[in-house]
Amino acid sequence: MKPVTVYTKPLCPYCVRALALLKKKGAPVTEISAAFDREKRAEMLQRAKGRATYPQIFIGDTHIGGCDELFALDRAGELDALLEAA
Repeated sequence: MKPVTVYTKPLCPYCVRALALLKKKGAPVTEISAAFDREKRAEMLQRAKGRATYPQIFIGDTHIGGCDELFALDRAGELDALLEAA
């Protein structure tokens, strides 16, 4: 299963939902709290091509987007394939 990186901020309900879905899928998640860390926030902005909302989700090196995009992939039946892709 591909590693997943999620940039989060404290008390973000969208971050909580996204992390819960990924946990349910059994994905290996690295959570990076970026809201109050300038270096991590700059890293997130660079990787997400300027998107500044939380969460920002990456499966491997592929930028998924935020919580809404993650759930849309799941509803479309595409999330499992992305997580399992070699």
